[in-house]
Amino acid sequence: MPRTADNAIETRTIALIGARGHTGAELIRLLDGHPHFQLALASSRELAGESVSAHVEGVATDLLFENIAPADLAERTFDCVILALPNGAGDAYVKGLDRGGRDTRAPLLIDISSDHRFDDSGAWVYGLPEHFREHIKDAKRIANPGCYATAMQIALRPVLDLLEGPPHVFGVSGYSGAGTTPSERNDPARLHNNLLPYTLIGHTHEREASRHLGHPVRFMPHVAPFFRGITLTVSMEFKAKQSVEGLCERYQRAYGQEPLIEFGPSIPEVREIANCHTVRLGGLALDEAGRHAVIIATIDNLLKGAATQAIQNLNLACGSEELAGIQP
Repeated sequence: MPRTADNAIETRTIALIGARGHTGAELIRLLDGHPHFQLALASSRELAGESVSAHVEGVATDLLFENIAPADLAERTFDCVILALPNGAGDAYVKGLDRGGRDTRAPLLIDISSDHRFDDSGAWVYGLPEHFREHIKDAKRIANPGCYATAMQIALRPVLDLLEGPPHVFGVSGYSGAGTTPSERNDPARLHNNLLPYTLIGHTHEREASRHLGHPVRFMPHVAPFFRGITLTVSMEFKAKQSVEGLCERYQRAYGQEPLIEFGPSIPEVREIANCHTVRLGGLALDEAGRHAVIIATIDNLLKGAATQAIQNLNLACGSEELAGIQP
């Protein structure tokens, strides 16, 4: 990250496209308190002209929401652009920036959607910091991982070489994961006293986790009546007999120095992870034969599952301290 003459880190300007959604609001809060980034554009078609601080609790800014077209974004200069849009909606902005033809350097791009998580061209780096930190530091375009996929990979990677067959993951998310567009998956009346299964075969996060682990995963997602947070029950079969002590040592070795991953003996609860920046792993259980284990993972889908991870990636790619602007 560039520094001034007195060696202070320069402020980077950020454009947030898709600022109206739940993740957009979390990004606005994090950027509002960040020491090295300044939110310079908050784009929302529905809220154009309205005050950002009037819609996002806890922020102090005079910024107004704007409705900016892809071609207009390409004509303005920002250090970083975050696309917090639904799947498929950000492509016009990426193409617009590619065609911009400006003399200024291209901005760092972070895409929150799944559009570039399966990139084969090498143009996009997959932004899971705990596993791909060194690649992210040199990245110009970063595909932010999905919330379920983040928790699955963090739960499985320490034992990946032990696995026999695909692990099976039962996932439950709060309805904020369904976004703000009305649907049965974010309808409180439909979800009241209910648990709603959906996309039980081929969910995009199943494909995402399988791709980046290099190992197949079976995933069964559900949505529940609470607003935020995810709990995953991860069931694994091993090729050879294991011990609880040996498995715990693997998790401690993998994550003992990771500030945003917590591993402990107790079962983490989804209500405890709400508004937290961490992934919590726990409740590790092993059968008598030592071949079948279960571990629980929890994550806030809007923070470490989206906004917090985007800030980690911004920090790494811009040369700032990884947790700047994040309070673990």
